[in-house]
Amino acid sequence: MLAYTEQAKPTVELLKEFLAENPAFAGERLIFSGVGDRDVYNICAPFIDQGEPVIAGRVEARDKESSEVMFFVERQGRWVPRNGAPVFALQDPFVTFVGDELVFGGVEVYFDGDDPHYVTSWRTVFYRGYSVSGLVPFAKGPLTMKDIRLIERENGRIGVFTRPMMVDGARALIGYTEIATLDDLTEEAIEGAELLRHQFLPDEWGGANEAHPLKDGMIGVLGHIAWMEEFNIRHYYPMVFVFNPDNRRCTPIKLIATRAMFPDGPAKRPDLQDVIFSGGLVRHEDGTASLYTGVSDAEAHVIRIPDPFLEYERGR
Repeated sequence: MLAYTEQAKPTVELLKEFLAENPAFAGERLIFSGVGDRDVYNICAPFIDQGEPVIAGRVEARDKESSEVMFFVERQGRWVPRNGAPVFALQDPFVTFVGDELVFGGVEVYFDGDDPHYVTSWRTVFYRGYSVSGLVPFAKGPLTMKDIRLIERENGRIGVFTRPMMVDGARALIGYTEIATLDDLTEEAIEGAELLRHQFLPDEWGGANEAHPLKDGMIGVLGHIAWMEEFNIRHYYPMVFVFNPDNRRCTPIKLIATRAMFPDGPAKRPDLQDVIFSGGLVRHEDGTASLYTGVSDAEAHVIRIPDPFLEYERGR
């Protein structure tokens, strides 16, 4: 029987539960080259484009907020920019497939005209095409909304996860709605999503980063949950839950990794040291999964962990 969330737990309690399981997995840093002295982080999981694995990553100078999203392919153990691939003035890329179409997106950021370091707003933008080289824009989310993610359901409809900010007394909540076709992905549809009210405490926040189809029409959600301590020190953890799109209920959130499971390395700023941003999950037939992440807003890593959705699928 699927146990649904009745009340959100504090992230520190979720962390204690996760650490009590004594996770002993170790991540590894992905090596990127061909971008000068800029960092590559907040990557998506590899996807197949024109027959080869491709990773989209956020490319950014350590002392700046403006970034580009570039597409990388692996050559002799290093990820290098793909020849001829488009470059987008975006942050935090993501990909999914709807039918035969590749859907790509990222966060478009707007800066103050007088201060290039001051962000005035942002929104999620979407592109579609049958390959990376053929991507064209087709939709935009509402202002100040990140973490909008799509999934093609087995009934042919498209699930849409959203993340409105400062709603009903909460810093951010995840929402869900469904559309019939990609042409129906409008700001109005996104803003009308039903809110999942029991995943986060009001002073914490999170979002969906990727959605996976599971048995019986359920959806496995890979996301992040975050809280902030004094002096704006941020703590981000990769998490998962299972979502029932028929009754719009969720299982409790479970953490799947922490910063300590990855090699030591630099952070963009001191307040971002304990930040792991879920990029994507590749599930394997041996019961494990590879989690691709951004680390401390400065690097990209991957870690092999037990498949976090396998327990649910075996239980069904």
